[in-house]
Parts: sequence; structure tokens; C-alpha cells
Amino acid sequence: MRRLTGRTAVVTGASRGIGRAIAERLAADGALVAVHYGSNQAAADETVATIQRAGGSAFAVGAELGDDQGVDALFAGLDEGLSGRPLDILVNNAAVPPAGPIDSSTPEEFDRIFAVNVKAPFFVIQRAIPRMSGRGRIITISSVATRMANPTQTSFAMAKGAVETMSFTLANELGARGITVNAVAPGATKTDVNAALFEQPPGFEAYLASMTALDRLGRADDIADAVAFLASDDGRWVTGHVLDVSGGIHLGPRVPSRT
Repeated sequence: MRRLTGRTAVVTGASRGIGRAIAERLAADGALVAVHYGSNQAAADETVATIQRAGGSAFAVGAELGDDQGVDALFAGLDEGLSGRPLDILVNNAAVPPAGPIDSSTPEEFDRIFAVNVKAPFFVIQRAIPRMSGRGRIITISSVATRMANPTQTSFAMAKGAVETMSFTLANELGARGITVNAVAPGATKTDVNAALFEQPPGFEAYLASMTALDRLGRADDIADAVAFLASDDGRWVTGHVLDVSGGIHLGPRVPSRT
């Protein structure tokens, strides 16, 4: 069912991984999707081509969101691609990965994480609001790192905590305009971008799966389906919420089955 027919969307960081899965899902649901990329135009063009081969509509937009001109570049390309149509759905997915524990983090790495993971979504939302229709959807990808103490992800978790707070407060501000604002928090999710990380050391993937209630790692489409729900009319009454899409990681000890 094409629940988003006639609507428009932009997904940042959509050339690969979770972002690509989100873009493909929203397009499959009928939306015209702007596929944002930072540097990998070839991957973004392939995402667009995949969407179009499946009967969907999409176009690529390049912008480096870590610098001061990035938001301007994003909206210049977005406005050209939308040709005067309003923006219905914004998915803030582009992010810098964890930089390591505090004793090895540098000021440059810290600034980069906050520039891409916090500052960019904030100002992308600021620019998107005047373009949004009365059924607007703003969805930011967070992480279960905000509720799990992982010493290798301190600065990353801080940044994701900031966008969760941002989503909570903006939901209250923008609700009167009919715009919902939510965050989606994946757990351990294996994609084409990070697959090698789960293969070393041997047994690491099985170890992570054992900490997850549903007994496997997440897939990009698991996250995309949750985003599609929030973007659709089915999610119209959900706002100011962080949707955990982790398969139940770290819910507690898993008791071995007696059967």
C-alpha cells in the first residue's frame, strides 16, 4: 500500500546503510524522496536508480553537513528538486560514528561529532519548518547509546542525547502546526557500511545477538519500517517520542529455554 503517495521527503545520509533503506522504503510507499549524500555521489546515484527501477521517484542532493555551507547547499538542491512543492517528511539520518573512549578523543573529533550529529540536524530542521505542510513529519535517528553505558561512545551518546531532547522540545513547539517530531533509536544494526565491525573479533556478532531479546542483530529495513510508520498517517498521534528499534537489546538477562 502506497501510504505516502503525493508526499515529499528528504533523508540525510541516504546513499548507504540505514539511510538508503529509509529512502527506499519511503519511495516504495509513494513519496518523492531527496537522497542526500555528503561525498559519495556514486552511491547516492545508485540509490536513486534503485528507487526508480522499482517504480519510485527520487533525486540526489549533495551537501557536506559538517561545514557552515552544508545546510545552504542541501536546501538549494532540495528546492530545485521539489520545484515549489512543500516538504512533508524530514529524516535526519546523517551522522558521524563514535570516536572512541575519552582518553583517546581529540577536540577535533568531538567538534566533528557535534557539528554533524547535533548542529546540522538542528539547523536543517530550522530551514525545513517554513517549507513543511500541515502534516509534516520530522524524524531524527538517535541510538540506544543514550541509555547504555558504553565507554567507547561517550561523545557519540552525548550527541544523540542532545537530538532526543531537541525532538522532545520541538514536538511541543510545532504540534499546533500539525507537525510531529520524533526520534528513532536503533541498537546493533548490521548494514553494508558497518558489516566488518561485527565480524571481528570472531563471535562478536553472536555475543551482541545474545544480549538482544529477539536474538539477532538489526537490519537496515527494521529501522526503515519504523521510520515509515512515523512518517505515515498511522503515526499521526505520536510525537515527542523516542522509539526504541533495537530488538530489545539490554532488556536484562535472557533465561535459557526449558523446552
